[in-house]
Parts: sequence; structure tokens; C-alpha cells
Amino acid sequence: MVDTYILDLLVIGLLLLIVTLGSGWISRLPLSFALIYLVVGIFLGPYGFGLIQLRRDDVFNAEFLERIAELVVIISVFSCGLKIVRPLKFGIWDITARLIGFLMPISIFALAAVGKFFLGMNWGEAILLGAILAPTDPVLASEVQLTDTNDQDELRFGLTSEGGLNDALAFPFVYFGIYALKDPNWDNWLKNWLLVDLIWAIAAGIVMGIIVAKAIVWLDKKVQKRRRADELMEDFIAISIIFLTYSLTEIVNGYGFLAVFVAGLVAQRSYHDPERPLAQLGFIEKLEKLLEVGTILILGTILLVQPMLNYAFQSLMVIVLLFFVIRPVGVWISTIGKRPLDSPGRTLHSGTRWLLGWFGIRGVGSLYYLAYAFGNGLKGEPAEQISWITYTTIVFSVIVHGITSTPLMKWYEKHIVTRQKPHIPATIDEFE
Repeated sequence: MVDTYILDLLVIGLLLLIVTLGSGWISRLPLSFALIYLVVGIFLGPYGFGLIQLRRDDVFNAEFLERIAELVVIISVFSCGLKIVRPLKFGIWDITARLIGFLMPISIFALAAVGKFFLGMNWGEAILLGAILAPTDPVLASEVQLTDTNDQDELRFGLTSEGGLNDALAFPFVYFGIYALKDPNWDNWLKNWLLVDLIWAIAAGIVMGIIVAKAIVWLDKKVQKRRRADELMEDFIAISIIFLTYSLTEIVNGYGFLAVFVAGLVAQRSYHDPERPLAQLGFIEKLEKLLEVGTILILGTILLVQPMLNYAFQSLMVIVLLFFVIRPVGVWISTIGKRPLDSPGRTLHSGTRWLLGWFGIRGVGSLYYLAYAFGNGLKGEPAEQISWITYTTIVFSVIVHGITSTPLMKWYEKHIVTRQKPHIPATIDEFE
């Protein structure tokens, strides 16, 4: 009898070989790699060969899901930071401020209202659902994000910066929902939430992202002047920045996701040799793609038909309202008066605004928050309800956004990008 672990390696190896060799064809089709991984994951789960089972005898290994999702998110948000070379000026980051400052709260509280008034949840459960599903995903959205450090497109920049930041800045509301689940009397914990989980954790994340990244880059430069590191090992500097920034920030109760994104921005701006960040970005993106395979495979293996059917109507209501009402309307409201950087005399193209609204991709970030909630008090019927709504929403996003991203981005490049080419300085020295 062949060990199941060996069979898992065999299947994953074959999958990687097939998608790699076929990537030239797949990238031209209305088909995402994540959709392929999801389908393979379903076949590897209980409805197929049963080779990967996070659910055994009604016991769900949520901690494993949390850790692998956490790892892929921190690597992905660092990659988002490395891609962005825009000056750190409010006018240039205006689209990001709008998507984070207006759109995300709109999404959280609109989803919470759906949970409260249509799904029978209390406010704690409803806000937790909103916080889990509100953030867009930096992992699965790579096809609509910045392609490299020379890409200055407004739509791609907005989606990249939003994906890098909102996975961190939804965390206060996840905590809010968890606290409300444990203690319905908000007066007992609201002050602590405001001071620690909102103000301190965000501030600590920003400060630690700057300090740790700058310290590592400074040390790297000093050591490399004396004795150059092995060329094969140099890319591991990026991994050390990610892990040290995340862990040290979490130790001081800051938001590690936010710190790692900031660290990516700092690292991009701290090397005098422009090739160093590019080399790090290429290495990080490969690692991100590999971890994406594992995470979406796992999602496919934990899907069960009966629970999804039990909550199908509720899931459908959330999906329709989130993707076709809340996100598009929220983006439209958030971008009122927004002007392109290259044409300040006119407002943002309506096609760009609608695409910002459509590409609210949900994925690994939501999986992480859900698994985190499992380990911090979410249980029983609320856990079943929130989890199956979340899984179904992610599956819908993987399928529909995977199918539409390629043709819509081609349409965008052909009909909108050619009319508005932003001219943004590519050399930046804010952190020098």
C-alpha cells in the first residue's frame, strides 16, 4: 500500500508540471489557475480520492488552514508592496485612500446589515461575517494587479494597493466581531478595542514595517560591501524581511499584515541598485504561486455538498448583494470626484470605476480570517453558518472572476488604457 503522503506529492507534482507547461495556453483562456487548483482539490478530497482530508470524523483542522493561509497572505502583501513605486504623496495614493477609507467600511457594515436583518445573526456574528468577506484578496487577484514595478496603471494600482492594505485593516473589525460574540455588552471591551486593536495595532504595524525593513536593508548593504553574499542566497533577504517584520510586529501586538506591506514599500525604496528589489520580487512571486496551489487545493478538499446546500439560499443572497450591489455601489460612491493623475481636468473613466467594482476578488485572506475566528471563539451554529457562506462566496469568486478577468482586462487595455496613460515619476526617495 502506497503512503497517502507520497500520492499527494505525486498528484501535486503532476499538477505543477501540467499548469506550468500549459501556462502559455491557460493564460490566454478565460480561465484562472486558481480554478484549476480548486477543481483538482475537490477530486483530492472526500468526493474524489480522499488523499487530502482536513476533516476527519467531524474534526476540522482549522489551525493548519490558518497557518498556511497566513503564510501565503504575508508573502503576497509583501509582493504588493514591492510592486509599487509611486511616491508616497496623498494625491497619488488618493485611489487607495478612497478604497480603504470609504469602500471597506461600507462593505463591512453593509454585509453586517445583511447578516443581521436577512440571515438572523446577532450584531457580533454579522460584523464578523462582514470583516471576513469585505477584504479583497492579494493572492488570487494577481492577474488584475500591477504586473511589475514599471506598471503605473490606475486600475491595477488601485487593486494592488487595496489588496495589500485591506487584508490588514479588516483585522480590527474581526476582533470587534469576536469580542461581541464573547461578550454582547460592548461597554466592557469597546474602549480597549479602540485603543489597542484599532489605534495601537495600526500604528505599530506601520512603524515596525518601516524600522525592521530599513534595519535589514542597512545591514545587508553593510555586509555586502565587505563580503558579497552567495548569489543563490541573496533572495532569501526578502524572506527574512517578511518573517522578521511579521513576527516582531505581532510580538508588540501590531498588525503583521500591515507591517509586511509597509516593509515591501520600504525595501523597494531603500536599495540604490534597482535590480535588487526586482530580483526579490521575482523570487517572492514564484513562492507566492507555489503557496497558492496548496491553499486552493485545501479549499477544494474541505468543500462538502450537503452543508453548502443547507446554506445555499443565504450564500446566494450574500453573493448577489456583495458582488453585484455592495461592492460596485461602494466603489462608485468612494470614487466620486476622483480624477486621473494624468488628466486632472476630468473624472475617472466610468469603465475603470465599474472594473474596480467588479474585481472585488475574495479568497485566501477570507480563509485566514475565518480560520482565525475558529480558534478564537467562533463555534456552533454561527460557525457553520459563517463558514459555509464564506466558502461558497470564495468558490463563486474563484470561478466567476477567474473566467472574466482575462477578457475584461484585455478590453480595459484596448479601450481605456490607450486613452489615459499616467505619467508618474518612477524614482522615489522618501525613505532615503
